[in-house]
Amino acid sequence: MILPFVLLLGIIAIAPLISARWWARHHVAISFGIGSIALVYYLLILRDTAQVWHVARDYISFVSLIASLFIVSGGLHISIKWQGTPLQNVIFLFLGALIANVIGTTGAAMLLIRPWIRMNEHRVTAYHVVFFIFIVANAGGCLTPIGDPPLFLGYLRGVPFWWITLHAWPVWLCGVGTLLVMFYVLDLINFRKFSLSAHEPETPTGSWGFQGAANLFFLGIILAAVFIEQPPFLREIIMLAAAAGSYFTTKKSVHEANDFNFHPIKEVAVLFFGIFATMMPALGWLNANARTLLGADAGPGIFFWSTGCLSGVLDNAPTYLGFLTALSGVTSLEDIGQLLARNASHVLAISMGAVFFGAATYIGNGPNFLVKAIADQHRINAPTFFGYIFKFTMPFLLPMLLLVWLLFFRA
Repeated sequence: MILPFVLLLGIIAIAPLISARWWARHHVAISFGIGSIALVYYLLILRDTAQVWHVARDYISFVSLIASLFIVSGGLHISIKWQGTPLQNVIFLFLGALIANVIGTTGAAMLLIRPWIRMNEHRVTAYHVVFFIFIVANAGGCLTPIGDPPLFLGYLRGVPFWWITLHAWPVWLCGVGTLLVMFYVLDLINFRKFSLSAHEPETPTGSWGFQGAANLFFLGIILAAVFIEQPPFLREIIMLAAAAGSYFTTKKSVHEANDFNFHPIKEVAVLFFGIFATMMPALGWLNANARTLLGADAGPGIFFWSTGCLSGVLDNAPTYLGFLTALSGVTSLEDIGQLLARNASHVLAISMGAVFFGAATYIGNGPNFLVKAIADQHRINAPTFFGYIFKFTMPFLLPMLLLVWLLFFRA
């Protein structure tokens, strides 16, 4: 029953390469069709309605969050008086990584992707999109529970709010700093080639500006709603109500300046319906076998790579919980306080693996596909599914992950 999940990932990766028009016309039917295989299996054969209901709630929460942030960010138009020089781009990405810890990686990605594209509109390339995903949509948000969904789930399980900040900041500096250095080198080469060919002056153009400030109020409502757990679906209702308020009160000129439409969020919602449905057997297998596979003597490095590799193809939030549960069983500790006191490096390894490896593929984290969809909307040549992995994940993200492992988790 893991085969439908593998089939769906394969189609997502290959179909746009073979025929982009065919994929655009049929991706809705494909995602719902393959997702229905898992749903029928769980409902009619296993009769496991509890698991289906649990995944349905996770999916509704996921779509409500990214949809509401997408709509509210579409009502914020940020104009930056920067040409997009390599140094300015590095500063922008660094600030984006910090902001991700305050409004989440999804919120930061949706807020900043359009200004990022406008800053570099004369020379924007695939690596601009990918490194934005690496840094702002993933690695940057590992300092607070708000930053990324797995860390928020850890907070709900009892991990103190500031524990991750105190333990993760050296890893954050290493990971984000390494990616920024890589980006600077690539961007400097590209900028010099562009300047020589186009004879563009290296001076800032445009002006500073901020429109749609009222949407900051709606953004605050969404972020506050994240912490609501009971009653069921109150959190999602508040988020969607804030999104509706934002959409209907934002001036049309702001939406037009952002080229705002609902196509990107529709595509993401459809594809992740199939992903959430078909990954149920994969997550079930993980929960049943994680303890056996890891063994009682597994070091933090094993948890870092195991959590990370599965987070790259599964949703990183339930993967985080699966390995945190496995760690509790391996160490025979149930209380989270004891777990943190005796196995802090293991918990940190699980946390960093879930967050950092979420950037490994388009489906590793929710905002990744959304950023790609917006890039496609702006007719940027974003890499394909396999192009993303082989041209960027392997040569750039993997060396950063190896460095983090060597410095923090190898022992």
